[in-house]
Formats: sequence, structure tokens, C-alpha cells
Amino acid sequence: MDTSEDKIQRRIFATGTGDWRFFDYPMSTVHEAAQHWKRELIGVEKPWLCWNVDHDWCLAQQRQVKSVGWTPVVGYDPRIGPPEIIKGAILIDFNKTFRFPTMWLHFPLEFAHLFCKKLAFWHADLLLRQPVAEKYALLFEKLEDGEMAATPDYGGISRKIFRRHTQRYWEVLGCTTQGASNSQFENGCGWWKGFFDHPQNKKHPEIQRNLRKYYWDCGVGIMYWKRNIGGKIYDLNFKEVNEGHCTGIGRKDYIRSSPNNELRDLNAELSSNYDLREVCKRLDVTFLLHNI
Repeated sequence: MDTSEDKIQRRIFATGTGDWRFFDYPMSTVHEAAQHWKRELIGVEKPWLCWNVDHDWCLAQQRQVKSVGWTPVVGYDPRIGPPEIIKGAILIDFNKTFRFPTMWLHFPLEFAHLFCKKLAFWHADLLLRQPVAEKYALLFEKLEDGEMAATPDYGGISRKIFRRHTQRYWEVLGCTTQGASNSQFENGCGWWKGFFDHPQNKKHPEIQRNLRKYYWDCGVGIMYWKRNIGGKIYDLNFKEVNEGHCTGIGRKDYIRSSPNNELRDLNAELSSNYDLREVCKRLDVTFLLHNI
């Protein structure tokens, strides 16, 4: 049974993962932090966010990003710390202002419009076949301001017909632009969990009540942006992306060593469930393994 202290701890952890239901910081604090992030990216035209939860996996991700002509921008889970940074990559402590006990890539992704014109991103547990990485890098480069690309999670027949309110876009792989990110923020429907509690929606209680029918998970707001605001999103091929996604979803043999919630510690699970060398061999990207 959760004690009051446990609930407070979980609330703090949840805030760092990106959840509007628990976020109670003034937006001025976010703007100040984003100015630091923006300074780090001066002159960078094609930033691609990599999130470190495992040093070896992050190193492989940086190499794949650089191999397709983009600049790895590396954030990290504060429980793990910064990884080795390859030549040309940029390390940013996105948590410097906030000092949350954990932070997920969703946190800076929600505010991409405040610090860059375009931002590609992917899960910390994803690698791609090289032709797939090259194809999507080119798509991301061609995105016009106001557009984005993301991986849809429409689900099966039941969700497509009866539970459309649970469908979402998945931040497993994608790219946003300043115009798209700004539109999502102004309309209160971005990447974070609980988009119905976005500060823009809290200004309109009746609208907020209607939005509570939507699922609480991350990316539901992005689907809402597409369907209700008219946002333009290029759908990435789920099967193509998911081939290299080293996730516990759908795996009965996946061994969890941490809670499957905001307290999750992916560092404790990723390498114990997936061998990086085997994954790279299966995807034919063993060149990413140099000195790992």
C-alpha cells in the first residue's frame, strides 16, 4: 500500500517523465531552461535526440544518427548519467534546472518549439536497419515547418472501431518541427501524458471535461492534434520501425526488474533482455559496435 511519502515520490518521478497531471512548475521556468538548450544547438540544422539509459546502446545510437547525416543530441536519465559522446555529438543536461530523480525524452520533446527548428527523436531501445534509417533521415530532412512524422499506434480492430479515443502516436521514432510543436502546445495537445490537464486546456473547464474521455497515455494528444486541429503528420511504417525496437511490449519472456510505470529503470532491463551485439547482427548494422 502506498504511503503519503510514496505518493509524493511517484508524483515527482511522474513529472520528470512528462505528465501534465502532475506538472506544477511555472512555464517561465521551462522557458528559462529552454534558453540553455537553445544555446547548445546554435548552428545545428539537423538535431536528433538520443536518450541515454545504457551507455553502450546510446553509443550505438549516436553512431547510427551520425551515419545518416544528423547530429546526435544526447540527453540522459539522471540515474545513469551522461554517456561517452562521439565526435560531433552534443551533450545537454536537460534536467539541470529541474533536478528530477528521473527524466524521459518526452520532457524536452514537448517543448521542442522553444529551442530548435526541427528535432528528430527515438526511443533509447531502438536501432534500425541502415536503409530504413537513411530513408527516414531523408523524410525528416524534407519536412516543412508545421509538419511532423511519427509512428502511429492504431491497435487492432476493436480500438479502430470502438476505442478510437485510446489511439495515439508513439515517440518510438519521429521528427517534429518548430511550427508543429508550437501548434500542439498552443492547442493543448502534445506528447505528454494527461494532455487534458495541459495548462491551455485548464483555461477552458468545459473543453477540459470533454477531453477527459481520452486515454491518459503519451502521444494521445498528438493523435488529437491530427484529427481535431488538422495537424499534418507523416505516418512511419510501424512494422519497419518495430523490427529494431527492443521493448518488453508483446514479449512474454521479458524479465522486468523495475515497475512498469514512472519508476521504471530501463537501464536495469535493456541489456538483460537484449544483447546489443545480437541485435546489431540481426539488423545488419554491426559497424555500430566498434570498441563496444
